[in-house]
Amino acid sequence: MSSARTLATAARVLRQLRHDPRSIALMLLVPCVMLFLLRYVFDASPTCGGETPCPSTFDGIGASLLGIFPLITMFLVTSIATLRERTSGTLERLLAMPLGKGDLIAGYALAFGLVAVAQSVLATGLAVWFLGLDVVGSPWLLLLVALLDALLGTALGLFVSAFAASEFQAVQFMPAVIFPQLLLCGLFTPRDRMAPALEAISDVLPMSYAVDGMNQVLRHTDVTGTFVRDALVVAGCAVLVLGLGAATLRRRTA
Repeated sequence: MSSARTLATAARVLRQLRHDPRSIALMLLVPCVMLFLLRYVFDASPTCGGETPCPSTFDGIGASLLGIFPLITMFLVTSIATLRERTSGTLERLLAMPLGKGDLIAGYALAFGLVAVAQSVLATGLAVWFLGLDVVGSPWLLLLVALLDALLGTALGLFVSAFAASEFQAVQFMPAVIFPQLLLCGLFTPRDRMAPALEAISDVLPMSYAVDGMNQVLRHTDVTGTFVRDALVVAGCAVLVLGLGAATLRRRTA
């Protein structure tokens, strides 16, 4: 791998994104819009006797959604954008040059990672300082997990793009890759209340650790060992999937 080639690849991808406002809107604005809508869907909270307000539903699930939405949007945009370059022959021409697969994957990851930083900052800032998400721990830890989730979504998108022949097929990977994680991550029901088989499956899915990490920040003032474990698992999965993406990258378009 060459740092110069990696940076050149990242710069090329960012220049292309700059001329694609729809993709930019999807990555930066859609998570914020979804958080905004959900905040006011759950705005009417009942009272817990007298005038004491119950904890709002948004406080209970807002942190989890802050990790899930960036993962989903980065998965969609990355898989479709990478597949578009593959089917147009751009990747084939690039790989015919003195450009390694690692340089190419790292360049894409760096470019989309920079977008993920902006996305995570916007979504976290909106949830905590504008929508009033009640967080016991540091909002910076929420930002860290949101960023790791967005990078994981980028890695998954790069990986599945190798197995799709069209943009429609890339979107079809979402039910196979994202939906099972969404159902088993603990968002709808605590994982320890699931059937043993489902709980065992959820224990190996990275989104489960993303949600757990967000909930640790939601409930604890200090950095816990569980939070560190969750963050390392999400980061490790992102690196592993990026490696698999480099290994499955073909030099010729089928």
